[in-house]
Amino acid sequence: MSSLSTARQQTRRLVSSSLRRSYATKNENQADPKREIIRKTLYPGNIRNTAAPTGTWRPDVGRALQHAIPSVQAHETIERAWLLHKRHLRKSRDAELERKFASMKEAMEELEKVDPRLYMEANRTEDPRRRTEGEVAVSKTMREVEKQALEARARGLFPRELKVPTDTPSKAGWNYNWKPFPRPL
Repeated sequence: MSSLSTARQQTRRLVSSSLRRSYATKNENQADPKREIIRKTLYPGNIRNTAAPTGTWRPDVGRALQHAIPSVQAHETIERAWLLHKRHLRKSRDAELERKFASMKEAMEELEKVDPRLYMEANRTEDPRRRTEGEVAVSKTMREVEKQALEARARGLFPRELKVPTDTPSKAGWNYNWKPFPRPL
């Protein structure tokens, strides 16, 4: 029995020593400085004891804040001042929008007095899906792809088929045969 248990212990030692990682063992023969640097970089001892360059934990921040803002009252005063500044900015933007809206309303009232037809045309709501009879007639003569492009375009929006301006010309050159889709009547 004792020889069996001794054999088991020796087998366990051999298996455990072969499975043990090389960086975890303290081997004096293996004093390669590159490995030590890599090991210390990948597996630091205790991160909380030193300031991390990535900003995960800095022990000096608390002291720096205490020097900059010594009391809770000072912190609250700074917070209130910041909120007051934001409120002044918000009110000035709102006042500017109200001024623009009043100016637009005054211009529309003047347009209504000068030319009621133009006023009604400016305030007319339009269904972007509705097509005029001329557009329907033109779309019947188009190919299917052109018809889909015409139906996809919402009236009053920037045309999708216009090329985005770039600093360099296209590789294909100028398309002299290109014609825009017919404009709505």
